[in-house]
Amino acid sequence: MDVVDGEMKIEKEYDQGFRVEHEGDDHQGRLLDSSKIKKKKQKMATRCDQQYTTPSPPDLPIKFRKRIRALGGSDIALVIQKCLFKIDVSSGHNRLSIPFNQIRQTFLTPQETEFLNSGDNKKKCSEMEVMLIEPFLRRGTISLRKWEMKKASGSATSMYVLVGQWNLVAWRNALREDETVQLWSFRINSNLCLALVKRKAKSNGYFVEF
Repeated sequence: MDVVDGEMKIEKEYDQGFRVEHEGDDHQGRLLDSSKIKKKKQKMATRCDQQYTTPSPPDLPIKFRKRIRALGGSDIALVIQKCLFKIDVSSGHNRLSIPFNQIRQTFLTPQETEFLNSGDNKKKCSEMEVMLIEPFLRRGTISLRKWEMKKASGSATSMYVLVGQWNLVAWRNALREDETVQLWSFRINSNLCLALVKRKAKSNGYFVEF
């Protein structure tokens, strides 16, 4: 270890993807396995991709169907199954994204689609207040909007988002990054309603309900 201007110089050793740093006289090293970090990120991305692209996602749990029927609901349909990313449960963002390319089937009427398209994507976003049945069957309301997310390349990605009370929903139901959720739609007297279901993936590829 070299001394430069009275201070110990940090030595860095690189060996097969590992970086070890030694500082001062304590000879305590910090081991950073960059290959493991990379593999972990790739594994997380693969797991999330598999969860929302599952060909045959699990059906809506019976207790949700009973709750919806008790409310007079019908026309139940799966909107999306997705892995929650950090931004989905970030209190600073307060929104759940529903990317168009992950939506499994149309859940809006032409009139509702036209209404959400009428916003200017700024402070005057058109939004719909809809009923939401939460994972623990609590009933509340949430706001549905359409967003156009601009990319650095200049292109845009279209998505719907749940906003307004989303932070409260995430906190109340202990939603965490990497968890799998389903969003279902149904109708009560032709009015759009939603149901949020938490799922847990098992090693055999099946899902169990929380």
